[in-house]
Amino acid sequence: MPEADYVWLPRESILTFEETTRLVGAFTALGVDKVRLTGGEPLLRQDLHALISLLASKHELRDLALTTNGVLLSSQAQALRSAGLSRITVSMDTLRPERFVKLTRMDSHRAVLAGIDAAIEAGFDNIKLDTVVIRGVNDDELSDLIDYGRERHMEVRFIEYMDVGGATQWSNEAVVSRREMLSTLSEKYGPITPVKEFNSAPADRFTLPDGTIFGIISSTTQPFCRSCDRSRLTADGIWYLCLYAHSGTDLRKSLREGASIGDLQDQITSAWKERVDRGAEMRLAEDQREPLIPVRRLREEPHLEMHTRGG
Repeated sequence: MPEADYVWLPRESILTFEETTRLVGAFTALGVDKVRLTGGEPLLRQDLHALISLLASKHELRDLALTTNGVLLSSQAQALRSAGLSRITVSMDTLRPERFVKLTRMDSHRAVLAGIDAAIEAGFDNIKLDTVVIRGVNDDELSDLIDYGRERHMEVRFIEYMDVGGATQWSNEAVVSRREMLSTLSEKYGPITPVKEFNSAPADRFTLPDGTIFGIISSTTQPFCRSCDRSRLTADGIWYLCLYAHSGTDLRKSLREGASIGDLQDQITSAWKERVDRGAEMRLAEDQREPLIPVRRLREEPHLEMHTRGG
């Protein structure tokens, strides 16, 4: 969870569903064919299934996905699936209720498990479970999470603890590297085989001896900046080219001032052609690596928080 004293974005600044769909249309006309709704927590947005329906109607999109903390998923899973959502990722860092409360500040562990069951029942094509691994917190649950996912035909992805946004408790010592994760899992399951893939997905995937596939996103110790083709559009229309970026492009302003789709495309193309972001690589090269943003600045600039930016 972000720091307790964070700033909410003004409600009037938030894009309407129609504005979001129009901006997505500008991106798809330029070749974007994948969209993921994330957060913060996207299921907090009232009638989110209506936005899913608008986006799913775009024939240019070949992949429409959503990442959620799962707390509100049980009551919305079927509506989201019926609206056209095909893939869903649930972020859950522990299978232990007492740890869940400590990590999330909410006693909602049972609700998340119910949400996962509801997603399975709703018939999603693909369900993943994302877990941020933190030394001394949940790094003893790797095999438990693998077994939980395998029983439910869900692919588990472990994420190295990243020093972005409000991760003000981050330290290098708390990072469990991909190498360490693979070593731990090998001791439990035996030889692990890399899955050979040629794409820009952030996760490296591996196969256990029984055929179970899992992934590791190693942005902290082995950045994938040079193959990254992702960008982020915030709920209020600020476009970020890198998760580590300190500033973005205000597409909402252009949209509300009457910019045409062509004008928006020109603005997007111009920014993308000048893209030189290597945020994770630059962080890795630092000798004294501290949290990316001090908490005081996060309170002054809410867009630097991951719950605002969509991290």
